[in-house]
Amino acid sequence: MTRIAAVHGVLAPHRHAQHEITDMVADTCLPVGSDRRVLDRLHHSAKVGTRHTVLPLDRYAALDGFGAVNDAFIDGAVRLGADAVSGALEEAGLSPRDVDLLMFTTVTGIAAPSVDARLAGRLGMRPDVKRLPVFGLGCVAGAAGLARIHDYLLGRPDDVAVLLSVELCTLTFQRDDTSTANLIATALFGDGAAAVVACGARRAPAREASGQGAGARAVTAGPQVVDTRSHLYPDTEEVMGWHITSAGFRVVLDASVPDVVRKNLAADVDGFLADHGLHRADITAWVCHPGGPKVLEAVAESLDLPEGALDVTWRSLASVGNLSSASVLHVLRDTLAERRPPAGTPGLLLAMGPGFCSELVLLRW
Repeated sequence: MTRIAAVHGVLAPHRHAQHEITDMVADTCLPVGSDRRVLDRLHHSAKVGTRHTVLPLDRYAALDGFGAVNDAFIDGAVRLGADAVSGALEEAGLSPRDVDLLMFTTVTGIAAPSVDARLAGRLGMRPDVKRLPVFGLGCVAGAAGLARIHDYLLGRPDDVAVLLSVELCTLTFQRDDTSTANLIATALFGDGAAAVVACGARRAPAREASGQGAGARAVTAGPQVVDTRSHLYPDTEEVMGWHITSAGFRVVLDASVPDVVRKNLAADVDGFLADHGLHRADITAWVCHPGGPKVLEAVAESLDLPEGALDVTWRSLASVGNLSSASVLHVLRDTLAERRPPAGTPGLLLAMGPGFCSELVLLRW
């Protein structure tokens, strides 16, 4: 069974109070002299206190076109990605040369060679490391990426796999778009990265032979991945995603997202748990992506969760905002650090994203 050896999250270098970002958005997105009360209301209702940005706030207005924005993405993604992977490997007691698969996910920029290719040599990974760049899964990709490296390790139980998520969401804010969807996006999303190191069932303690290992700690730091399940909901393609334009990524964010959650999530979770002889009451920790206040309220209502079940997620939303695919991995890290559940008990990691879809990962602590 796959073992999560380490989860390491990093944040973009510039930290701002929500009102500072609101002022920046007003200056760059709204016409001069326009009424900003709707913007202020949306940013206040997001329940986000602080966020991190890859650029200083005064740099955003100077970005000239999608090419300049994407160059900023590549530069920031390589720097944050290197920090995230290096930190996770160090926590796991492994070296870059131990990595057999590097999976990279993002939905906020594009690169060829991909970011994982740019990182492999920089970090000192083997030339034969397998790479898998993934684009387009959006917020669900943290959970889906963990599920897919689990699939890989089932077939290669001696291997080490690393999942890297880098999302620089503030680079996607559209300066000429005063739609509610864009203003909500500017209220919720921040910049950060996370890396997960996972080891197959036959993986020995951290290698020391042949100079490959970074330490002697056994791979027992995190939970096991028991099983995963994906759900793709029909006729929901326009609920969430991007419209790709000459200005870059223009957000699609429909007001029906919470309704889709209420309609589908409970049956999906119950069916998945039932296949393992479990019920919702058996779950000792809910590791949920912080999609936003209305989405989190819909998750809690549809699953009839006890008070406080999503506290770690709410705190993550307040302190860093929604980091797209990296967010659920930050919540996993925080869950392990703040309230490690009793050993041997089940946990559920879940996220939703464009498609519209959900991904469920059953854990054993």
